[in-house]
Amino acid sequence: MNLGELLSQRELSTAAAAARLGLALLAGGLIGLEREMRRQTAGLRTHMIICLGATLLTLLSVWMPQYFAIDKGDPGRIAAQIVSGIGFLGAGAFIKIGNNMKGLTTAASIWVVAAIGMAIGAGMWEAGLVALALAFATLSLLDPVERHFFPAERIKVLRIDYEEKSVDRKKLNEALKANGIRVQSLDAVQSMTKKQTRINILARVPISVDIEKLFRELKETGKVAKIRMEENY
Repeated sequence: MNLGELLSQRELSTAAAAARLGLALLAGGLIGLEREMRRQTAGLRTHMIICLGATLLTLLSVWMPQYFAIDKGDPGRIAAQIVSGIGFLGAGAFIKIGNNMKGLTTAASIWVVAAIGMAIGAGMWEAGLVALALAFATLSLLDPVERHFFPAERIKVLRIDYEEKSVDRKKLNEALKANGIRVQSLDAVQSMTKKQTRINILARVPISVDIEKLFRELKETGKVAKIRMEENY
């Protein structure tokens, strides 16, 4: 019996189970390697173990009705629990920093690698490999395309203190636009006793922004006393 028959046969044997578990380990490793190379929260070993576990549980859901001769067994019950359990693992893969989220792609890769493992365990190894190829291409090949057309941004709060009561909004907007900063909202606070104005800007700031250049150009928008850029907690 060749490998393809082992991976597809309906009656589970030790050889068939071992073949599917081995393929799942390789599939999870490929996705995990891509995540590991990008230094993500879940890497090589995590993805391999998740894919292996999902495959084993799916094999169990197929094997139990056969072993116990249960005609009305429902193999989908364990599969449904796998999907629920993966949700908890995915939630732990991303972190929230202010208004910014990190790790959502890794959480999605955990979810899809579990689905690949379930497909392999159920004998749909061809579909699992197709999904593996598509997932790997999406993660590795589309990343430079996404960065080119949609540069990575972080939501930040920019606070500018002016030693004057009026602010040249045109100069301020030009300085922000020149540095690729997209304003979401702008608030102003003016002192009634002193010639002071504070501008609070909630904006999308490119990760690659040159901070020194940005601050230098903002200083030229008026009598700037202080500039601060921070996360919005």
